[in-house]
This record gives sequence, C-alpha cells and structure tokens, in this order.
Amino acid sequence: MTRPVRIGVHLWPGGTPDYAAWRAAVLRAEDLGADAVFGYDHFHLPAVRRVPTGVELEPVQPDVVHFEGWTALASWAEITSRTQIGLLVTGIGYRNPDLLADMARTVDHISGGRVILGVGAGYYEKDYSVYGWDYGTVRSRMDLFADGLRRIEHRLEHLIPKPLRPIPVLIGGAGEHRTLPLVGRYADIWHSTLDVETFRRKDDLVKQYAAAAGRDAGAIERACTWTGATRADALLKEGVTLYIAEVKPTDTGYDLTPLREALAWRDSFR
Repeated sequence: MTRPVRIGVHLWPGGTPDYAAWRAAVLRAEDLGADAVFGYDHFHLPAVRRVPTGVELEPVQPDVVHFEGWTALASWAEITSRTQIGLLVTGIGYRNPDLLADMARTVDHISGGRVILGVGAGYYEKDYSVYGWDYGTVRSRMDLFADGLRRIEHRLEHLIPKPLRPIPVLIGGAGEHRTLPLVGRYADIWHSTLDVETFRRKDDLVKQYAAAAGRDAGAIERACTWTGATRADALLKEGVTLYIAEVKPTDTGYDLTPLREALAWRDSFR
C-alpha cells in the first residue's frame, strides 16, 4: 500500500445548536488528529436515506438552524492549521463553475494549501427550488456537472495567482454511465458509500475510465464513509485509504465518538 490510511470527518451543519457549536467541532476534530474535516453544501437539512444500491430520497425535512458551507470554509482556513478542509460535496448547479474555482483557489491560499474541492451533481430539490435555481432532470444536472468540471479545470489553470498547489478534486457518487467516467477523467479523490462487492466492481470501471482518459488510476485516492472497522478492513484490501466518519449534530453539539473510533483504527497501522 503506497498511500497512508487517512481519516476525515463530515460535520453536518443542519440542526446545529448554533455556528459556535459547528466551529468548536471543527477545532476538536483537528485536535483529535483528523486528516480532513468536511462540511456539506446544502441550504436546508437534506432528507436522505442511504441504501446499498445508492441513495433513496425521503419526504422533505422541516427547516432547522443552518449555515452555508463555502463561507464557513474560509473561516475554517483561518482557525485550523493542519487538517485539510472541504465540502462533501459542492453542488455544481449552485454557483458559476469559474467562480467556484476562484473561491477554492482563495480558500486554498487562506489555508496555506489545505482545501479539497469536493463536487457533485446535486440532488436535493428543495435546495434548488427555494433558492431559485432550475432543478431540471438527472440528465440536465449531469450535463451541468460534466461541463462544470471542465470549466473548473480550465479556470484553475488560468487564475492569477494560481492555487498554492494542485487542488485535489473530490467527486462523490457511483453512477456507472455518467459519474464514474468523470471520476476517471477529473477526480483526485473518489468518494462513495458502497458495500465491498459493489465497490470492487465499480472500482474496476474507474480504472477503465481513467485509462481511457490517459490517466493513472492509481493517482485517484479512494474514499468511503466510515461505518466501522470490519468494513474498513475489507475496503482497505480493495485500495480505499480515506475513511470519512459522518457526525450529525444534536441539541447539545457534536458527539465525535465515530471519529475517535476511526482514528484509533487508523493509528493501529502506525
């Protein structure tokens, strides 16, 4: 294994007691030793249930306390010093892609070169409708996603000044016909929530798509959601090296127990 095992944490802002609680969780995660800290890019608490074959939407959630992700990242860039930071993941339809590239470049400079640019096609209709964007169809959102990745790549190459280092692009999702070809072409990190058997099959597709794009599939870091050491042990054998613990807030803040468990598992390899 050439890559080190890394642990991230995904701190949901939706339903947090206040911004101070979210901020404090970021600082605690860095103090505990997290390699990466992620927010998300929703404007309302998303209603979603993960199932083995993908993501199944549930009824719309009621409005709760919430904060916007990219402005928060600029703050995290100032208050943290070591951990990488990003969103899991930015909805490509919410911002002009060239602007998004510029935002990521700026946060990269603020953080001293620690930003991860996570991107996805977007799926939660309430975010679109309430904020005045066209929700469209799966096909139109994927078309926008593909074009947005192309524009981001171009803009990052032409900004003055450039990012402090090549900003890693994280793509979330596992759709075989549209998302995985984009992973093979653009991703530095591929994040999924797949079971081991499904991951193995789809990882083979990523390798094929990367080869077709003239890229080394080994340059793409594989990432999965942390669900415990047993699954992580199995995924590690398949080449997954970044595990992201998901932590949702309670009325009193954030319980980082899943992160601590993942960090203990990581440290057992050191």
